[in-house]
Amino acid sequence: MSPVPAPGAPDGLGGPAGGPHPGAPAAGGRPAPPAGPGTATPLPAAPLPAALPIGVDPKAPPVEDVIVTTRTAYHVLRFVETTFDSSVFLHLWLDRSTGNLALARLRLRELAERLVLV
Repeated sequence: MSPVPAPGAPDGLGGPAGGPHPGAPAAGGRPAPPAGPGTATPLPAAPLPAALPIGVDPKAPPVEDVIVTTRTAYHVLRFVETTFDSSVFLHLWLDRSTGNLALARLRLRELAERLVLV
């Protein structure tokens, strides 16, 4: 049974650049042999790290807040930088119907900055 031609493929095989699809049987009806241990598929180049915007502290933690929403509440986790441990955070449980999430985040940030943990 021959491969079904894909629309627009130059040779009707339908793979990239007109070649067969990955995993398609090779000529003769047998599957293509796997790549040997000496052959490696080149990986795409890793993107360069983006430059930090002006005014952003490079030593600041990459995550400020984690917000979890439920049907009735917001849970805000604010990470606090300390000299002795990096696993300290504040948890705010806010009622969704009466609370103001934006204002609560601002006040929680101010509270975390004033909080001194020694």
